[in-house]
Amino acid sequence: MTMAARSTSGVSAVWWQLPAPPLRGRVILAAGLGCVAVFGLGLVVQSQFSTTSMQPLTATAAFAVWMAIAIGAMRHHHPFVRFGPANHVTMARGMLVWLSASMIAEPVGSPVAWALVAATVMVVALDGVDGWLARRTRMNSAFGARFDMETDAFFMLVLSVLVWRHHKAGLWVLGIGLMRYAFVAAGWVLPWLSRPLRSTPRGKAAAMAQLAGLGIALVPLVQMPISTIVSATALATLAWSFAIDVRFLWVTRPD
Repeated sequence: MTMAARSTSGVSAVWWQLPAPPLRGRVILAAGLGCVAVFGLGLVVQSQFSTTSMQPLTATAAFAVWMAIAIGAMRHHHPFVRFGPANHVTMARGMLVWLSASMIAEPVGSPVAWALVAATVMVVALDGVDGWLARRTRMNSAFGARFDMETDAFFMLVLSVLVWRHHKAGLWVLGIGLMRYAFVAAGWVLPWLSRPLRSTPRGKAAAMAQLAGLGIALVPLVQMPISTIVSATALATLAWSFAIDVRFLWVTRPD
């Protein structure tokens, strides 16, 4: 699914409801263990980079809220009694995303940037694993697809903010992370924009290009104006992909 396609399709009228047992207990346990892991990793980050005392707590609390929202969306969109290995991988990617997000308010520097680049590499490398596992285990679900998509979309926003915070591009770079959310908001006003889009190799490639481009821009060895050029290219690629999807939705809109 393209980044533009990632809208509000598949959301039920009751958007938050705990899943039924035994899935309920299993997913809550997974989320709890994830919170412990995020807090532990946050303490490691704190010791290595002398971050503030709130950084591990901020990362853990944000991850907990994110998982709570995800759990509430499972009941009608995840027809299995297990959370599934694919969703566990997506959750692990989310742990790295929220740890990265917790660094936004921390002082910038080369060691921090290298750590963020390493996190980006891991998130991107695992992006194809969850989809492969879902197909391999025959546990494809609308929830899993949305869970994966929202993780990518939010990480794109986090990275764009970090690129700006590390002085690798101007404030305009936030457009990369905000474009998808602006598209969703536009769908509330123009219903034809909220219709689902088919998944295409072009859309997937464009999404990965954003993560890769922002990760490259964060590399300490990549300085301005190179980092600016890389970020601008990523923004232009995303805008091109969105333009194609918007045109398709306009041409095929109901009369």
